[in-house]
Amino acid sequence: MRRKIPSTAALIAFEAAARHQSFTRAAEELALTQSAICRQIGGLEEFLGLELFRRSRRGVKLTEAGQSYARRVATQLDAVERDTLSVMGQQGAQTIELAIVPTFGTQWLLPRLRQFQALHPEITVNLTNRTRPFLFADTEFDAAIYFGDGDWSGTVAHPLMPEQLLPVCSPALLDDATELTPHGIAEMPLLQQTTRPYAWRQWFDSLGLKVARDMTGPRLELFSMLAQAAEHRMGVALIPPFLIQRELAEGRLVIANTHSYRQVGQAYHLMIPERRVESSAMHVLRDWLLDEARAWMAQQDRNEPH
Repeated sequence: MRRKIPSTAALIAFEAAARHQSFTRAAEELALTQSAICRQIGGLEEFLGLELFRRSRRGVKLTEAGQSYARRVATQLDAVERDTLSVMGQQGAQTIELAIVPTFGTQWLLPRLRQFQALHPEITVNLTNRTRPFLFADTEFDAAIYFGDGDWSGTVAHPLMPEQLLPVCSPALLDDATELTPHGIAEMPLLQQTTRPYAWRQWFDSLGLKVARDMTGPRLELFSMLAQAAEHRMGVALIPPFLIQRELAEGRLVIANTHSYRQVGQAYHLMIPERRVESSAMHVLRDWLLDEARAWMAQQDRNEPH
């Protein structure tokens, strides 16, 4: 069955005219005559069966239907252009679209990705932030790195590393003390991580403490937001130290208490949808990520005091 889609030339002419609110300027941009723009838009209006512009001696103005259609057409043309540029840029190279949890991506993965590029210049890895699971069938993603239990329908899970949560804060909150007691932390504002809603309760439970207000306090979605809030003395945050190495090294954040908590059964995972399991490029990225994660964990074990 033939699709009910107008010509691309008509859509491009309409988008330019709608953006400029002028047939003349649209013609100049597209290197066409004004009459050609008029014909394209007239044909589009006939195809749609509605008026997109109101014409007058002073020029043209979008109708309400024209405004709505212009927004949708612009979005779709932008998407087509992005996809076209992506295909043109590949030139035989293999591309992996990887969804990542943001702070892990910027603080752990990106510093290592240059090495992967040097080892495998034929593979391009594109990164996009995603904080929660999604349906791979509804996206163009080839894989995802997320934190959780690895239970994601239609995927194969590869555990990368666990997450050790430590309470951190601005050094200004310590006053003259070297660290805060758990009871002292319980009296402080507690910064909550949206995707770890029970983190503080679990941290206090691991010490045998019951704190009535363990789930109160500002909720922030990203660890980077938590770090900023803690740095600005808004409270104490539970953050894996490897995600805030620079802040700790520069003294902008300090460890409020050395007791750490690891969520049982939770870890960072590489999730590969079943349709991409046999991809050779994905095999290469998977093996490299697993090797990097093993090396990082071995280094952490060596650095821990015995």
